[in-house]
Amino acid sequence: MPNDPPPTPLAAMGRRGFLLTAWPWRAAGYLLSTVPVVLTAGLPLVLLSLPLLRAVAPDATSSERAFLVVLSGLLVAGLGPMATIPLARLERRRLRLVDLRSTGSGHRRPPGRGVVPWLRTRYTESVTWRELGYFLLLAATTPILYAVLSSALVLQLCAIAAPLILLGGDGPMALGLVKVAAPAAALPYALAALVLLPAVPYLLALTAGAQAALARALLQRGSGERLQAELVEVARSRARLVDAFEAERRRIERDLHDGAQQRLLSLTMKLGLARVDLPPGSAAAVSVADAHHEAKQLMTELRELVHGIHPRVLTDRGLAAALGELADRSPLAVTVAADLPGRPPRHVESTAYFAAAEALTNAAKHSGADRAGVAAHWDDGVLTLEIVDGGAGGADPGRGTGLTGLADRVAVIDGRLLVSSPAGGPTCVRVELPCDLNRPLSG
Repeated sequence: MPNDPPPTPLAAMGRRGFLLTAWPWRAAGYLLSTVPVVLTAGLPLVLLSLPLLRAVAPDATSSERAFLVVLSGLLVAGLGPMATIPLARLERRRLRLVDLRSTGSGHRRPPGRGVVPWLRTRYTESVTWRELGYFLLLAATTPILYAVLSSALVLQLCAIAAPLILLGGDGPMALGLVKVAAPAAALPYALAALVLLPAVPYLLALTAGAQAALARALLQRGSGERLQAELVEVARSRARLVDAFEAERRRIERDLHDGAQQRLLSLTMKLGLARVDLPPGSAAAVSVADAHHEAKQLMTELRELVHGIHPRVLTDRGLAAALGELADRSPLAVTVAADLPGRPPRHVESTAYFAAAEALTNAAKHSGADRAGVAAHWDDGVLTLEIVDGGAGGADPGRGTGLTGLADRVAVIDGRLLVSSPAGGPTCVRVELPCDLNRPLSG
């Protein structure tokens, strides 16, 4: 927006009243504070580069020069980040003098505590080497750039003061390539320097803005790194959600099995005993018999509910056994072929099981098939599950067959769902789940 404050001196230079703002002073402060930063960073980098001095000696052999150059490079690359990483943190804070935009660090949090995880993380990050390159570039160019800038400013001040100095007879004076001996000869140069005096803040802002742009480009997290960090955080959040879902599922299963189911079983037994004690054919006996029958039906439905949340056989014996039990309980004639040398993680097992259960339920309800086949195998880090039925085909996620929800559940753990269902059949549902088999099969 035009009325928004400019975030950098480069943006502020194009607006009216620039000389009356704080930007010239901020730019001057940024340039002056660069000197101690360069000295702090340059000293260790120069010390690490000392072998190069011996390499340029006239009596050094070619092999010695090559060795010294490689040694110097290894020293700078190996120990240089130890000096530039903390200085880069200071430099990002100092950047706020001339850049009002937020500047985040591109460093990641180490996966563990200690020196080794920290070093492994820092030395594998691109921002670490950009920081080192930034200070190497700063140490090489700042002395030259600031010497030219200081010379220009000193020359301008000398030109302004030249008529007064020459009035005292302290001449001649050298103003760059020109020598003046009298106040009258120095006056045109003084007037020109005065006219150019308002350009000094612009020169400072231009220099500070260019240096700040370089710092921002090299010291902050790049767009690709930001995207990668966001994707990593999304993956971590998704993993936390999966873990939380599994923990909540186990809690519900435990509460139903150990709480409600046990109380309902006790109620069914008490109703059965009460039915025995009542006179046969009495109204009370009939009511208790109906209540006993309803309790037994509710007990059966609760068992089915507990089994649907997470079958016990899946926890105890793994996916292959659970698929076999699922086939036995299906209204279709289901054949199972499962060749798994080990057990995948629990959340992968659970997703694979419910994918098979949902696909068989869809086949029984919508396809008109009387038989189906389930195959599961693991190869090259991917658990593949295929459910094929000989029904009429034409499965469409848009018709509420449950395939959309199943695809979403599979995608939560980085898997994918493939469906082939031409008109006339057959329908093939293929689920691919990346995982490692890190748990041995139980006997």
